[in-house]
Amino acid sequence: MSIRSSKAYAESGVNTMAGATLVERIKPAVKATQRAGSLGALGGFAGLFDPKAAGYEDPILVAATDGVGTKLKIAIMTDRHDTVGQDLVAMCVNDLVAQGAEPLFFLDYFATGQLSIDTAESVITGIAQACEQAGCALIGGETAEMPGMYAPGEYDLAGFVVGAMERDSGLSPDRVQEGDVLLGLASNGLHSNGFSLVRKIIRSTQGHDYDDPTPFDASQTWGSVCLAPTRIYVKPLLKILKNTHLAPALHGLAHITGGGLVENTPRMLPDGIMAVLDASQWTLPPVFSWLAQAGGLSVEDLSCTFNCGIGMIAAVSPDHVDDIIAALEAEGETVFPIGHVRALKGEEPVVIENTDQWV
Repeated sequence: MSIRSSKAYAESGVNTMAGATLVERIKPAVKATQRAGSLGALGGFAGLFDPKAAGYEDPILVAATDGVGTKLKIAIMTDRHDTVGQDLVAMCVNDLVAQGAEPLFFLDYFATGQLSIDTAESVITGIAQACEQAGCALIGGETAEMPGMYAPGEYDLAGFVVGAMERDSGLSPDRVQEGDVLLGLASNGLHSNGFSLVRKIIRSTQGHDYDDPTPFDASQTWGSVCLAPTRIYVKPLLKILKNTHLAPALHGLAHITGGGLVENTPRMLPDGIMAVLDASQWTLPPVFSWLAQAGGLSVEDLSCTFNCGIGMIAAVSPDHVDDIIAALEAEGETVFPIGHVRALKGEEPVVIENTDQWV
């Protein structure tokens, strides 16, 4: 079918031919994400998915949505757009698996003032590659060209993921118990949170450019450190959740995103229970140490804003700690026993001990 466009609409700043060209370019990357349950083809009015074909008998659907935030400003300034797609997918699918669900399909929303096919293709190819990594199908999305809404070269992203779990098989706070051991899965750096503060310290406070080498590693630039993509924890955690021996021992998961360790850890805890984290059990990555020193940040600033080197926390039965660590390490994760769960006795729901090394 030939594609025609309105000359008047193009003169107003919207190039529908560019959108059609983009769809053709990304079709191979999108096709590579197909999995059991995928139906239909890219370009329809809506995406289709069959949970029964994905192997579910009595599924509960679970959904999550998120964006990338002001990390996009760095991608735009450095003209590097190949990693923020993974950030978008990771922020959504990591939230989903923290509920005990398997991501099934993903949709993206790319909005810009004037569509650059090359930029959009780079972003969406990154989204598709991350969907493959998470095991979910990219079944559709929307590219919106809106002249006047964004400055030249700027764009925004949003993502939406739907997953499933068998009824009564998910994770919930009532499973976490006093005496559980807390395991920390290492992050891949800053991930996608706190970038308004990060950008302020790097640019305004210290006067660095993103192509400058970092003070703590001359082999890396600020751009490469800041744009390191958010780690996707889905497949290693699903190995646990689908293991009949280990799944009952995994009581809770907390994805450490905006709000850092302090605000996210309690989201997996029931009333009357608190988490005690021991900062001496893992090393604060140098980017966080530098931000603390250069920005005059307190321990509270760090722990309420950043992941501090821990991207996901698992609450685990003490009888199966070694087995779960071994299973996660076999999937390539770096895992630290970072604390325990105990009864709340008037304190805050999260206490972080031994932070003297941080600031």
